This record gives sequence, C-alpha cells and structure tokens, in this order.
Amino acid sequence: MINKRLLIKNLLAHNDESSFYDKKRQLNLHSREGKAKFLKHICALSNSNPANNSYIVVGVEDHDNEIVGDDFFDDSRIQNLVNAYLENPPKIQYENVPFPNLTKDKVIGLVTIKAKNKTSHFKKGIHTIPINSVFIRRGSNTVPFEGEVEKNYQNTETVIDIENNSRNSIEHTLDGVIDFMNFRHKDMAPKYKVFKELFVICWAGVPKKSREKTFLSRVDIELINEQIKLFYSAQDVVTITFNEDSFTIIEYVPLGLNDKTSYYPLEQQTIHFEENGYYKIDRKILFQPPEFNRKMLFHIYNSNIALLNKLQKGLTLTDREHKDLENLPSAFMICYLNGFEEAKQKLIDAKPLLKPFAQVYLSFKESLRILRKMKYDVQ
Repeated sequence: MINKRLLIKNLLAHNDESSFYDKKRQLNLHSREGKAKFLKHICALSNSNPANNSYIVVGVEDHDNEIVGDDFFDDSRIQNLVNAYLENPPKIQYENVPFPNLTKDKVIGLVTIKAKNKTSHFKKGIHTIPINSVFIRRGSNTVPFEGEVEKNYQNTETVIDIENNSRNSIEHTLDGVIDFMNFRHKDMAPKYKVFKELFVICWAGVPKKSREKTFLSRVDIELINEQIKLFYSAQDVVTITFNEDSFTIIEYVPLGLNDKTSYYPLEQQTIHFEENGYYKIDRKILFQPPEFNRKMLFHIYNSNIALLNKLQKGLTLTDREHKDLENLPSAFMICYLNGFEEAKQKLIDAKPLLKPFAQVYLSFKESLRILRKMKYDVQ
C-alpha cells in the first residue's frame, strides 16, 4: 500500500512540475473555465504517460512548494466530468491527504491519473477549448498538439521508483494512529478498527442525539495506512457501522426552514476490505429532497435576494438579517431542490459577499459540497 502523504512529499521533492505531475494552489470546478483547465491537464498527463500513473497535487504554492492546503473535496463524481468531455478518458481518483502542519479542515488533494495507452481528446468543447482538441505535457507545460500523439515511456521507471519509495510501513501506520488518537482528537473519544490484519481506520466525532437517534457530528474518519481522509465535515452528521469485512458511513444533511431542522440521509459509503491487501469503496446516493410550500419558498427566496443586494451595496445588516444570513446557503439549497433552478447559481455568485462571514462561508461550502454529491453539473 502506498502512503499518500509520503508520495506527495516525494513528488514535490523529486523535481519541479514535470511531464508526470502538476501542482495547483486549488481547483475551481464551479465554473466552466475552471473545469476546462482541470480537464486540459488531465488530458495532457494521460497522453504523456501511457505506461505509468501521473499526478496532480492540490493545495501547494507554485513558486516554493509550500504546503498550504485546500478544502476537503469528496466529490466521487469527478470521474463523470472527465467521462463527459474526454474521449478515451483515463480513470482518475481524488484523495484528501492530511498533513501535520495544516488545520483539521484543510488537506492536500491528490489526483491520480491511471495509465492508459489510448490517446485522450475532447469529444465536445468547453470554455475556450474546441472539440477534438488534444493536449500533451512538454516538461512542466500543458500544450495543444495536432496529429498522432507519439507514445512516451521515459517516465515509467522514475514514477515506479517514486511510488516504491512511498510504500507504507509499520512505523508510518503506528505514527498515524498515535497522532490521530492521542493528539488531534484526544478530546473526542477517538476509536480505531483493524480490518484483515492490514487496514486501520480511525474515527472521531461528537455524539449528537436527535429524535431518539444518535449521530456523530464534527466527524473525522481516516484510512491510516494510506494517510487518506475518508470523511470530514464540520456541520453534517453521520452514523458508522462495521463488521469484519467492511466499514460503512451514512452521511445525513440537516435541512429545514424557520429553525425547524430534520436530518435526511444523503449518501452511503462502504469500504470493502479484501484478504489480498486491496479495498474498494462503493458509494450510493440515498437523498430524497424534502418538499416545502412553494408560496413560502418564494417569500424566502426573494428575501434572500434582497439580503444579498443589501450586502452588495455595503449597507449595515440588522440583527434579524444577520440571523437570516446564517441560514442563506441552506435556504438557497432548499429552493434549488424544490425547482428554483437559478438558486444554485445565485448561491455560487454570492461567494465573495459571504466570505467575510466565517460561519456563513462554512455553510456556503457545505451546501455546494452537498449539491455536488446529488447532481454533478457537467454543463
């Protein structure tokens, strides 16, 4: 098993950006421009590495490799975006990797692009990238290419050496368990479970009872062997079950209006562990959006638009309006789920207005994360 934190360190130490890896300060998949840039790099790295994995490291300063971190990003449907735009798409994986110097809500993102011999190209255009475009890597640059891509196998030995030097060890596993249990989450009743005598999962959370059911909030769950954060949320709640072969997380989303909140099952994630040292993750969306009175939603939607207009003009908010602002992200999300199609874009456009309000901005990021889970927009 590869220790992903060690892999990231070895990639950053090996060289500057190269034909087998790229680094980004952050990903922006909320806009067509951001999606286009991401897809362009995926296409280029796939075409330039037909026989070995290639990587994108997210949350690193470009000029000095400083590890600054990015938000937890758990959209397993990112593969859908790649499949929608690329012909011969590579298989990709996005993983969240915690680092000791980062706050608990920040991680380094690791995008793994699996080796694929067929040439990837754009089967439809996006932003400024036209249909049938092909990209490759020349050193650290992603460039367009015309004609037949000549397969390059020169990176294979280098990448395999880096991956082999990033293999996990008993020491790394023990260090990870001790750090999780005794330092980062010592006040949250942390627990661990060993599967197949190979895999160690640690988790911690604050018990929260609602209507006779106990949930965990402020949850952190990590697969220690690979230094991967499986789940993190400062707001949503989960239930955890496990047996000798699998570990299941059901995530719930709190939704409600006028201070009346209920918990709705959002997604089930099950990690299946095999005797041969492999594991697989199955995800299933469980969410059924609650329906609210449409007349009431019209009132709430228009009130929130007026609130954003007031922020845009720099006007002072009343105490009641500050309270409404705290509920604005979830209100827009509820409106979108009940047929107000423009509500999602209104929420995205409100980002710079909400960012100065720490708790509201946290709710904003959580709402977009939930919307990504339910319906990944590839348009």
